[in-house]
Parts: sequence; structure tokens; C-alpha cells
Amino acid sequence: MSANRLSRLNAHLLLTLFALCATLLNAQPSPAPSPLTQKYIRINTPRVVLTHVRVIDGTGKPAVEDQNVVMEGGKIVAVQAGADVQQGSGVTVLDLRGYTVMPGIVGMHNHLFHIARPDLQANGDWENPLLVPQMTFSSPRLYLAAGVTTMRTTGSVETYADLNLKQMIDAGLVPGPHIDVTGPYLEGPDAYLFMQMHQLTGPDDARKLVNYWADQGVTSFKAYMNITRDELRAAIEEAHKRGLKVTGHLCSVTYPEAAALGIDDLEHGFFVNTQLDPGKNPDECPKSGGKPTLEKMAPDSPEAKELIATLVKAHVAVTSTLPVFEHSVPGRPPLRPDMLDAMSPEARTAFLYARNLRAARPAGNSAEMFQRDMQLERAFAQAGGLLLAGPDPTGNGGTLPGFADQRGIELLVEAGFTPVEAIKVATQNGAVYLGRQDHIGSIAPGMNADLVVIKGNPAIKIEDIEKVEIVFKDGVGFDSQKLFDSVRSRFGEY
Repeated sequence: MSANRLSRLNAHLLLTLFALCATLLNAQPSPAPSPLTQKYIRINTPRVVLTHVRVIDGTGKPAVEDQNVVMEGGKIVAVQAGADVQQGSGVTVLDLRGYTVMPGIVGMHNHLFHIARPDLQANGDWENPLLVPQMTFSSPRLYLAAGVTTMRTTGSVETYADLNLKQMIDAGLVPGPHIDVTGPYLEGPDAYLFMQMHQLTGPDDARKLVNYWADQGVTSFKAYMNITRDELRAAIEEAHKRGLKVTGHLCSVTYPEAAALGIDDLEHGFFVNTQLDPGKNPDECPKSGGKPTLEKMAPDSPEAKELIATLVKAHVAVTSTLPVFEHSVPGRPPLRPDMLDAMSPEARTAFLYARNLRAARPAGNSAEMFQRDMQLERAFAQAGGLLLAGPDPTGNGGTLPGFADQRGIELLVEAGFTPVEAIKVATQNGAVYLGRQDHIGSIAPGMNADLVVIKGNPAIKIEDIEKVEIVFKDGVGFDSQKLFDSVRSRFGEY
């Protein structure tokens, strides 16, 4: 045998070995859950069959009645006409007549911290500094219990804690969703809103921060309200070199400016765009914060049409965070007893106090502006834009992980989306943005077995989205109620 032929044979054998190793690695089951995690698991058998269940597949198509969904090895292996199936060794069969199964929620503006306002006063003011304590224990459980199987942190204040938590969840040590960790906020100078935020000193600092945290394992970055255009440009360029994306809760930089710089996503719908604010200076966040722009942007106005066309052409996604803004409207949202039960006594008292302060003030046009943003989000989606969803659990303390993810879907229906369209925004659209649509976000053979079992029919009555009983993540079924019970009266403390 010639030396060249032997070399080619050895190379072929080496490639074959690499392929075999990759196949074996991909075929490995998820790590066995720890005893702690096992307490919250209801179903963990090699094969699971959900029989006679209604399927909302996450693509926006109508719900399909009386289906069997078969899971094996953490994957969906079949979706077929409903039929009775016998129980067997290593198989769990659930008769789910009257139930619905949908994809796990892909939360695209989710946090692992809570806002605390020291010494909140009767006029609504508080004493600085504003604190955002980490909720590493309660948040992951609340998200998973409500049906969130994948989440993006969309701004981190304790980034090492978030990265370590992700590793612990992936190892089966603690319960929680799959986490895409966003790096520390990319915030500009003289910004003291959150004391944990680093303040950029210029474009070079932005590049260094992006590269450092990309090396640590974060999967995206978030620009914040006082960043300059040069800093944002530098961050975007550096992140894109690493194959990572940048989103933004902007103010100093307008939506058209950010689109021109190559940003991938804009947070908070159309609430924080400042392009039409009077006296807007370059690289400065006006005190008006975008309200005048929203007031001037009726959905059928030339300004709105031009902005939406610009974003769609530039492939900039928009994240709807309606739940956190709903609290600006007096009397909204309706209070859920189970949500209040999840709060610590101190967090519950502070939230209700802040809510009552809002109700006592003049309403202004907050309800109209809330509806305006809904209209713009709907127009953006109808124009072909990629609309994402997430609750942004901050605000006055009443936007809780999990509960608010469900509320966001309900509010999209109020905005004019059909229930199955709203579910698509909260599932498949997020998967598309993350580049994981071949694995999560919809129900089909070959997809990850990330599913939510709901008692009722949210395709007709969207409020049934709150009636989650089992959440499957990689084919393991978690008991929603047990997860909720484990954090009762704890959110706001840890």
C-alpha cells in the first residue's frame, strides 16, 4: 500500500472515529437528576406517551384534537392520531382527554433578580441606591413551573452566579429551565440606575467587556439606556465576530440608529424609542424616555410605517414585554392569588403599596399608550417582523417570573393575535431568534421533548394558559404545583 493511500485511509478512519464519538456524545441521556431535583419530578421513564391530548404545535396552526404525543430519550418521536396505549415496563402512559399540550415557553426577556426600592415613600420616591438582589433559588423554579423551558436572562447583574446556575441546572443538580446567559449590561457613563452595572468608558472598554464575557460563556449581550452610538457599534461588531447577538433597552440611541448599527433585537416593544422626543440630543437619554415618540407614532402614521419597514428590512427583532408595562395602567393587571402567595411578605407589601400609589395618581394617558404599543407590536408582526416575548420581571415588583410569562401570552391575544399566534410568539419565534428552531419551540418528531401540559383549552380560552400541571424538559416531567409550593412566600428574599 502506498504512503499516500495509507495516509488517506488513516484520515478516513480518524474522521469516522470523530463522527462516532460525536454520535455517542449526542446520544447520551441528560445527567441523572440529583435527589433534590428528583423531589419535583413526576414522570421520568425512558418512554412517555400522552394520549388523546389536544396539540398546539407552536407554529401558529390551529390546534389539533385527539392526538398521541410520544417521547423517548428526551425527544419527541411521534405525533399521531389519538389511540389507547397499554402501560408497560419503562413506559408512562397518560390519558389526557380535556388537556392541551404546547411547546415549552422560550422566554426572551427574563431575569434572575428582583427589584428592591429602599425606603419607598408615599409620593412614590425612594432612596438610592436602587438594589436588584439575585433570586437564584426562586426564579428558576417559578419559570419552570409556569412552562418556561428555555429563557434568556436579557441583562445580568450577577453574571457568574447566572453562569454557575446554568451549569447546575444542566447537570441536574437543581430544577430550572435551560438558560441562555446574557452578559452584564452594556451601560454608558454617569448611569446609576442599578449599582451593580459597570459603566463603559468608551468603545475600547465595550470591546474588552464583550470579549471577556464571551470567553466566560455568555451567549448574548444587552445594551442599556445611556450607551453611546460608538460604544454600541463597538459592542455589536465584537459580539458578531464571536457569533453572538446584541439586544438593547435603549434611550440614548434611537431605534433607527440602532438598526443602522446592526443591532439584532430591541427590547420593550415600542415604549423606549426616543427618535421623536423633543430636544433629543445625540448619545443622550432624554428625561421624556420615549413617551412623546410613542404618542406621535399612530400605527398608520408615516413615521410608524417607516420605522417598522426599517426594522423588518434590517432583520431586527422586537421583544414584547407587555406584562411589566401593564402595571402602569391603574387597576391592571388582575391580581392572581397564587402569584401573591409566591411573594415574601415584604415583597408582597411593597408591591401592593406601589400598586395602590399608582391607582391614587391621575391616570393620564397610560391606558392609551399601552394600547398604542400593542397596536405597533401587532403591525410589526403583520409586516413580517420577528416579534418575541418576555415579561421583564422588574417594574413595581408585581411582574413575577413564570406568572408574567403566561400573562404576556394573554396580553398578546388582547393585542389582536389569535391564541395560537400568541403562543407562537412565545415559543417558536424565540427559538428562531436563538437559532434553535430545529430543536425547541414547536411540537414535531425529532424536536426536544420540552412540552407543557395544560388543563383546558387555551386555543379557545387563553386564560387556561395558567392551568399548567406538568412541564416536560428533555422528556422529564416536572410537577408544576410542587415547584410552586417550594417557593411559596420566598420570591423577593432569595
